[in-house]
Amino acid sequence: MTFDHFKIALLQPNDSVAFFNLIENNRERLEDFFAGTVTKNKTLEESIVYCKQIQKRIEAKTYFPYMITDLNTNTIIGLIDVKNIDWNVPKAELGAFIDANFESNGIVTKAGELVINHIIEIYAFKKLLCRANHRNKGSIAVILKLGFELEGTIRRDYKTTKGEIVDLNYYGRIF
Repeated sequence: MTFDHFKIALLQPNDSVAFFNLIENNRERLEDFFAGTVTKNKTLEESIVYCKQIQKRIEAKTYFPYMITDLNTNTIIGLIDVKNIDWNVPKAELGAFIDANFESNGIVTKAGELVINHIIEIYAFKKLLCRANHRNKGSIAVILKLGFELEGTIRRDYKTTKGEIVDLNYYGRIF
């Protein structure tokens, strides 16, 4: 999938260095809302192992990490992941982040639209959801632009890297 000068594709085993660099360059701003990913990618060696493990999850259809690549520099600049998949409904959760240098340019919104259309067409999900802390104004703006509606707030639902347990707003979209 492409738009403007960006490509969206599933994480590949040879993306581990670029993936580590993306995490490392944005670690501080990601650690509260992507605690698991940040924790598992503290070193390049850990990222190599992580990317190999992710390939198994892609094959098992339990996780789909779509990388956003800037085609001008061939650099991975962001991620939209499809996680917490429940094939019984079928439904899944979306998460996303982008390198700080590319924020507020509409890239995640455009990439999100493409990923949503793709996974609805390929996997026939009936519901998608997004979770966001009320402090994460940028993510909430993207979630709303993508057509999700607030379904409610789950209190004390997520533990950040720093150990804080926070409330999360749940947003859903039905297909």
